[in-house]
Amino acid sequence: MKDTKNISRSRAHESSAAIEKMYITMRHLFNRGFYKPMGVSGDTLREALLVLRPEIYGNIAEEKVELNGLLYVIERLPIGIEECRFINLTSDEGYSKSHFQAIVPPKRRRNCYRIDEEQMNVEITRGRSDIYDILTHLTFIFIESHKIKNRVLQDEIGEVSRDWIKLEMAVSQTKKLTLVEKEKAISHAANILGRTFEEVLNIYDDFGTEVAPDRFLHVIYWLGKLAIEEDVDNSKRTITFSPVLRERLGHHIHGEIWANNIKEVLKANELLDRPIHVISANMHSVMNSIFATPHLKTKFKDKSDFFIYEELSKSGANEVRSQVESLALKQGMIFLADTSGTNIDVQIFDTAKIDWSKTAFPKANLTEKKPVLIVMDYAFGEQAYETIDELLRPYKKDTLLRVESVSIMGKAGILEGGKGDIMIPNAHINEGTADNYFFENELTPKMFEGNDIAVYAGPMVTVLGTSLQNKDLLKFFHESTWGVIGLEMEGSYYQKAIQAASKIRKSVPHDIKVRYAYYASDNPLETGSTLASGGLGTTGVKPTYLITIKILEQIFNIK
Repeated sequence: MKDTKNISRSRAHESSAAIEKMYITMRHLFNRGFYKPMGVSGDTLREALLVLRPEIYGNIAEEKVELNGLLYVIERLPIGIEECRFINLTSDEGYSKSHFQAIVPPKRRRNCYRIDEEQMNVEITRGRSDIYDILTHLTFIFIESHKIKNRVLQDEIGEVSRDWIKLEMAVSQTKKLTLVEKEKAISHAANILGRTFEEVLNIYDDFGTEVAPDRFLHVIYWLGKLAIEEDVDNSKRTITFSPVLRERLGHHIHGEIWANNIKEVLKANELLDRPIHVISANMHSVMNSIFATPHLKTKFKDKSDFFIYEELSKSGANEVRSQVESLALKQGMIFLADTSGTNIDVQIFDTAKIDWSKTAFPKANLTEKKPVLIVMDYAFGEQAYETIDELLRPYKKDTLLRVESVSIMGKAGILEGGKGDIMIPNAHINEGTADNYFFENELTPKMFEGNDIAVYAGPMVTVLGTSLQNKDLLKFFHESTWGVIGLEMEGSYYQKAIQAASKIRKSVPHDIKVRYAYYASDNPLETGSTLASGGLGTTGVKPTYLITIKILEQIFNIK
């Protein structure tokens, strides 16, 4: 038993060292300005990723191509990036004012522009975490592309296998493939990928879009094609970082614009001298928690509040969502669509304008100076520090904001339990450093009892990227005296900014309250429960609203 523990511990140390190496390497490559991912300059990044073998990338270290991990990554990268030899990471440099059409990945909010057949520009406006995220994903798909190349390339002059020729013929079709053509192509693709026909068939449609139902074949073909050209013609894929991005990164340019926009709106509506409560959540849970259930009770007779929230969360519920939003706007809600490049929209609620008798909180016990709620959409990694740090600064250097609380409701990976469970942290630990942030959480596990949802309390680890986690490292965090209950990407950055503003810079009250609660989107320690296994569906609705309601009950002084 002792030997096993030592082995897993050393593997955890290897993994931790690999993450640290990736972090340092990515910063070095960024400062250098460019690199070739499958060339000598990309060696360290590839080697570290293969040592780490993150759960989300499945069989990255094996010969067969990893399909679930590939789907996860492709959904977070712009359509067509697999065809591009040159990938240029830029700041917001005015492409939105050009003829180039913005390409937004389905599962990640970032603007990308296809400059020509060979080049894709990706806008980075959300800080370093966005760069780490993209570089890790690109390293993964390039490793997979060379697995494809190794299975089809038969000699150094470019002779390829019959399966590859047949795949190329299927991809060159301009019309949608018939069922027979599709299944023939899948058979050839399965041979190339080292997968069974059934495995490929099961994931095939997940890659497709309405415009390109056979996109799976195109992705596999282009990944393999560019890898073959790298080997045969020495035409290496290249990632560059624009000079403007290198100059701007870390200067809080987008965060400052974002925060100033909010303060200008507060000033224009005479809300700057009122108590302020900041909530980091999505753009529906606070609004729906306040206004939805009384308004929709007649439509959904004898149904529970959580049933109504589930209905509102369904993809076809645009009409009822619009009704609730219209009601909120009439009662003092101000919506600020982001124009700063942070991709963080904001809602401002003036509680003085709300008719509380027609809300889900008729017993709201507000102070004489009615509070203002600032609800901000989710930040991404280190961007959390940039945005909260700027938001908590004084308005025009001399008007201090009366921020009484900051509440964070988010999604996180859980290390004990399953999807939809709730985590209440008492500290955030920064992975890869000795930084840790202990705090008094106003939310407690007891508040969530009796709702048929498991609740866990303890420290949480803030990770460099959710795509970089492996079981050995997470087991160490969970089973050692750290006692970590979950992992997420923003917590320590939020707390660092809050502590600096309240304890050192004194720009917000010293006794500012903090609330952190997360619901589990995945369990990376369980095979089949990682982020690559798919979304939460309606499983996340109940914990989302339960957390939101508990936050609002505290702000509205409801016992």
